[in-house]
Amino acid sequence: MLYASGTKKEAMKPGETAKEVVGLSSREKAGRNTLAGIDQIVAGANGRRLDCRAPPGMTTGAVFTDAAEALVGAPATPARLETFADLFCGIGGFHIAASRFGMACVFASDIDETARSIYEANLGHRPVGDIADEDADQVPDHDVLFAGLPCQPFSIIGDRRGMADPRGTLFFETARIIEAKRPQAVVIENVRQFATNQDGQALQCVLDTLEGLGYGVDWKVLNALHYGLPQRRERIFIVGVRGMESWTFPWLEGKAPMTPLAEVLEPDPPPEAFASRRIRESRQKIHSPSCRPAIWHENKGGNVSSHPFSCALRASASYNYLLVDGTRRLTNREMLRLQGFPDTYEMDMPTTAVRRLTGNAVAVPVVESVIRQLLHVCVGPRGRPRYSLEGKPPTSRL
Repeated sequence: MLYASGTKKEAMKPGETAKEVVGLSSREKAGRNTLAGIDQIVAGANGRRLDCRAPPGMTTGAVFTDAAEALVGAPATPARLETFADLFCGIGGFHIAASRFGMACVFASDIDETARSIYEANLGHRPVGDIADEDADQVPDHDVLFAGLPCQPFSIIGDRRGMADPRGTLFFETARIIEAKRPQAVVIENVRQFATNQDGQALQCVLDTLEGLGYGVDWKVLNALHYGLPQRRERIFIVGVRGMESWTFPWLEGKAPMTPLAEVLEPDPPPEAFASRRIRESRQKIHSPSCRPAIWHENKGGNVSSHPFSCALRASASYNYLLVDGTRRLTNREMLRLQGFPDTYEMDMPTTAVRRLTGNAVAVPVVESVIRQLLHVCVGPRGRPRYSLEGKPPTSRL
């Protein structure tokens, strides 16, 4: 079966270790669709070119405070982190962020044909399709592997079946590539609920598997609202560095001033963006905003709130989930801006498709902050390796 945002994949067999799963072919994994044995899995897992500058008013430099720049030092020269693979790449948020540090994409993959076409048109690289069909040995060598794992099995608006959902086990396709190519670093992103799904067992399985493959790992939930974007979007980021032992990644605390919503909104939205009169009047009867402009948010229970920022863009939310000042939906350009994509990024397609693809995308400034710190750890502020990737890290990581 094919999944819109994932790949054809089945869940794990009871009692199977992560290392055993990594070693199986995609056909050998077929037909498994149960979460039974997750405890055993966890216990055994010890396995045209785009101008990427930020849009006006949302410059890359604005994402970081002076204090943060002083902490990190000058932007690191990617002397040893020069290439990357982009799994479950979507429309290329990881690609845009990495390219701003001079890194080059050597491989990308996504099962969604529309996403692949948009990625190629804007970024000049054609992603392959289903990662489960790819021979890991044929994937080009790369320094960093990015993986925006499908979020539907863990999302608050889904059924949250986690690794009982076939899409929830796609991490093991990622692990298969990691085991074969041994990149220096790995960055994985997913929804905040990934950290608590199945009482944390899904996250622990990922951490144990990466550690079993020789990576020191750390994770944290980051909010795009703290990195300059007017969008409250919490996502878990998992960072692994090869050869590290027990460590703590020096996450860059987001202290950037939020870009005003007015700078994101377009002055002349098209008529089709406006909600029906019935919708507008029903919202205004139950809610009075405290500021303008504001994004009105209706939750699953029908309660309406408004803020000077957007709640998280979602791929499968209701049509009128977010309304600007209670009257209209976000335009295509506004959705891209809320994710930190530059205004040169083009998506000439129906708004429903843009809503789905941007809802599945990563917030570019947040990814930038992670890459900046990753370069600082692995390369150092002047382009020199901070430690042997096969040895122990220095006592201080800042």
